[in-house]
Amino acid sequence: MTSLDALVRAASPRPAPRSGGRRRRRAWPWTLLLLVALGAGLGGPVWLDARAAARYPVTAADLAAGHAALDGLAVKGRAPRTGYAREEFGQAWADVDRNGCDTRNDVLARDLVDVTTDPATRGCVVLTGTLDDPYTGTTIAFERGERSSQVQIDHVVALSDAWQKGAQGWTAEQRRAFANDPANLQAVDGPTNQRKGAGDAATWLPPNSGYRCVYALRQVDVKAAYGLWVTRAERDALDRELGRCVVAD
Repeated sequence: MTSLDALVRAASPRPAPRSGGRRRRRAWPWTLLLLVALGAGLGGPVWLDARAAARYPVTAADLAAGHAALDGLAVKGRAPRTGYAREEFGQAWADVDRNGCDTRNDVLARDLVDVTTDPATRGCVVLTGTLDDPYTGTTIAFERGERSSQVQIDHVVALSDAWQKGAQGWTAEQRRAFANDPANLQAVDGPTNQRKGAGDAATWLPPNSGYRCVYALRQVDVKAAYGLWVTRAERDALDRELGRCVVAD
């Protein structure tokens, strides 16, 4: 079983191909759990939640590391949003890794399958692909153009949330790196991402309950890595979701 650390490493964007055409993304290194019998008396929703969670398993080591990281996060009140603007985090979708492709297309190429790219852009611009959306558990056909917004790139820890929990004290370069960090980026269903807005774990969780454990772990890992704090309500929500994780054998 691949650890969450390995998943985060796998999240780093790969160099884009230098020619157009079709390519198939390697699947996330997540494997399905074998579900054990759920004792008599457990209702349908419990089974459905467990089956959904089995698509996104974590190891006991992942969970222990997540709890430790959560325990290490400072708990404070939310700072004022004064001064926040998207531009405070640099140009949207900059080519920070200098592979010739912007961050948005890097993430699309990473998270979609059956990807086709524009040969005129040396294979950088993703034209079509299919997303197995973790936030809703649905499959979405992506096509560049009028329907591009159906798939959006989410900052798992929203930029505005980060601003109010420590990022306003960073340098411009630190904020730019944070906004383009692949560990904090994920291709997701556009309308669901819009509903999330700048919410933290206390105010928003993915409707796909099976993904909430991995989502909470990613929130904790990112905040710990960047020294961001959490509110008391947010910490309680994260702790609650980690307590519901399905652990792989």
